[in-house]
Amino acid sequence: MPYLGGEHTVRELRRALSNPNVQADHLRYRNTIHRVIRVMSQGQDVSGLYSEMVKACATVDIVQKKLVYVFLCSYASLNPELSLLVINTLRKDCSDHNPMVRSLALRNMCNLRLPGLSQYVQQPLTVGLKDKAACVRRVAVLGWAKIHTLQPNTEIDVAVVNELYGLLRDPDPVVMVNCLRALEEILQEEGGVAINKPIAHHLLNRLKLCDVWGQSEVLAVLQRYRPRSEDELFDILSLLDPALLSHHAPVMAATLRLFLSLCSTLPAVCMSALERARGPLLAAAGSTSRELRYAALCHIQLLLRSEPGLMGEHYKRFFCGYAEPPYIKQNKMQVLVELVNDDNVAMVLDELRGYCTDVNTETSQTAISAIGSIGRSYTDRCLAILTGLLGLKQEHITSAVLQTLRDLVWVCPQCGDAVCSALEGWEDNLQDSQGRGALLWLLGVYGDRVSGAPYLLEDCIDGVRSEVSAEVKTELLTATLRLFLSRPAETQDMMGRLLVYCIEEEVDMCVRDQALLYYRLLHCGIEEVRRVLQGGRRSDPSLGPLIGRPPEPISQWASSFNTLEPLTLGASTVGNSDPATPKPSTLTPNTMTSTPGDPHLPDCSSGALSLSVSPALIPEEFERLWLQLEKGACLEVFVACPVPRCSPESLQVALQLVNIQTLAFTPPNTHPWRVYLYTHTSHFSTKTPHTLILAELLHTGGEGEGEKEGEGEEEGEGEKEGEGEREGEGEGEGEKEGEGEKEGEGEEEGEGEKEGKKEGEGEGEREGEGEKEGEEEGEGEGEGEREGEGEREEEGEGEKEGEGEKEGEEEGEKEEGLLVVMRQHPGDETALRGFLSVLTTVLHTLSTHTA
Repeated sequence: MPYLGGEHTVRELRRALSNPNVQADHLRYRNTIHRVIRVMSQGQDVSGLYSEMVKACATVDIVQKKLVYVFLCSYASLNPELSLLVINTLRKDCSDHNPMVRSLALRNMCNLRLPGLSQYVQQPLTVGLKDKAACVRRVAVLGWAKIHTLQPNTEIDVAVVNELYGLLRDPDPVVMVNCLRALEEILQEEGGVAINKPIAHHLLNRLKLCDVWGQSEVLAVLQRYRPRSEDELFDILSLLDPALLSHHAPVMAATLRLFLSLCSTLPAVCMSALERARGPLLAAAGSTSRELRYAALCHIQLLLRSEPGLMGEHYKRFFCGYAEPPYIKQNKMQVLVELVNDDNVAMVLDELRGYCTDVNTETSQTAISAIGSIGRSYTDRCLAILTGLLGLKQEHITSAVLQTLRDLVWVCPQCGDAVCSALEGWEDNLQDSQGRGALLWLLGVYGDRVSGAPYLLEDCIDGVRSEVSAEVKTELLTATLRLFLSRPAETQDMMGRLLVYCIEEEVDMCVRDQALLYYRLLHCGIEEVRRVLQGGRRSDPSLGPLIGRPPEPISQWASSFNTLEPLTLGASTVGNSDPATPKPSTLTPNTMTSTPGDPHLPDCSSGALSLSVSPALIPEEFERLWLQLEKGACLEVFVACPVPRCSPESLQVALQLVNIQTLAFTPPNTHPWRVYLYTHTSHFSTKTPHTLILAELLHTGGEGEGEKEGEGEEEGEGEKEGEGEREGEGEGEGEKEGEGEKEGEGEEEGEGEKEGKKEGEGEGEREGEGEKEGEEEGEGEGEGEREGEGEREEEGEGEKEGEGEKEGEEEGEKEEGLLVVMRQHPGDETALRGFLSVLTTVLHTLSTHTA
């Protein structure tokens, strides 16, 4: 470590700077100042030499001036009073005949950062804007931006702003770019520099004269300009075309972003631009700079969301090198998953299998997860690789394989037999909690097909006292109870021991509460346990058509191209390589439509809609927002779609695949049937691009409420009739059905509304059916009245007179359907309609497959 010196060094330097003999010798004086700067750079406090250095700035030696100015700017804030003594010297240097001295004085005058400095600096800066030397004009332009940064509340004179606008046509390209940057900061509250047609075309024509960062700045500013005609648009694209093939990655990326912004309504031109930028992107992905490689890979992933086949022929460029850092390897594997097709799947899987044994555990686990992602399309090949990896008996590999198999069978239940075969004879004792949780989940779901499942669970139960992970304990409880349903004789004893420990000795409240829940559930009977735990399949083959991600419109992500957003998305993708985690799903309402001609479905053809489940909502927050938005933006729509007959888990998985999160739902076959959902929408073609949507699915059809409806009737037979009526009909519907009674025959209530009008029969048919059938068989000659009308019964059956029906009850019963109640913040009708289109498509798909 170098010797930094102390007070003795500072005293020695002060004597040298004050020595007249040293001051007379310019070389010795300069070397002494060099020593001061060297000691300062080593961390020694030399602020005590400030007065001596102020005297040293009065020299004609440019090198000495630079050294002294560095010192003065570093310690100006500690010596504000002495710093004011330098102002006169700097103002004098601003009028020096040497342009280098003038620019140096202007730069350091602005760097002093003293309070009240602007009154001394404004006049030299104004003169500097008109200086003949380009280097002085460059410094003067940036000086005004510094003054605005130091004193943001001070308004810049309009004459200065006009002068800066005039310097946009300066012959020096650096001055032009500096003016753009300065105007952007000074006019930030007004939206930045105003770009009109003359300025835009001037900047485009001067683009090739700027350096790399100057071109990037110009292209970023031009994002705000919109051509007025198609001819002007193509003229601009012609000027930009050479920059699209630039070998400088920043210029290429900025140009491509401007291309996509200008051609948002011309998808063919956008695709052509992506193809032309493919070469520079691949070159950047193979750059020697790791940072540039990572940024290029993240942007390539963004492009593949709209054009999956863009890099298909060049998939070998994304094979990992041995010396590459793990974060680049993981990004490359994510790209390879997107590029898999029938022609290259064998080579890609072989390459990924080699990465599974990488010395870096994160890289190894990412490779295994990538194989699981490919397994959705090429199941047999991937299962063979995954089951083969179990034979390596390595802890981190085994854990990752189990997690991948669990996620794979969730969406591909046809893989269950192969997974069960791999679990036969399992003897490994995993230390990783996530791996143990995945193993327990598989044993619970497929334990009836794994002969050694009870023994594996018994080993885990025997060691539950030493288990530290609460997640593993809760998974063990669920797996044991599931296995008890299929193999009770082998599981009963150890399940009792587990429940006793978790209820009486466990300190974690979540585990204890879940054990109490299962204990009380067992008291309700084995059928109730089976209904709760095995109410439906954990995965459903009917979900197959929904798996995957359709190509997104380019306009969906064009605004985030060449920003930090792709890098953050790439980091989150690498950090969460779980193949079963729903990928960001972007759906175009036009591609997911409901039944043609559905009068209940609003039109949604106004652009692309992106759904996301993050940030997540907890139930308490959902309830608070639901009540808070009760009087806000709300939409109620009746969707003519039968209730999906699948299990709640299958419905939840299907909705998660399109990034709609299910928060709560009632058990199947209960009435009323409710499901609560939420999602976050992004719709960049509206004024409110981001919206939170809360939704409720409600179905009130079923049996069991007819008794309530018949309670107001005086006839005993009317009560029997009411028991067969649809749930959800309002009070007094039984009387409306009795409006078709025959005089004097005392017919049972509701016969006039029955489907087919069967004579003398009290079938209790639905009210809407009788409305459609009309008056046929003379049972009261068709008293089917209009909605909401109160009718007086003609014969004294003891009925109440004039009961009014609520309008809309009959229409709701004419055909089976769901009522969708949606609330959102902030209000955006387009987002509501797009969300409804996606939701309706999922419900129709599930209803079709489960019919």
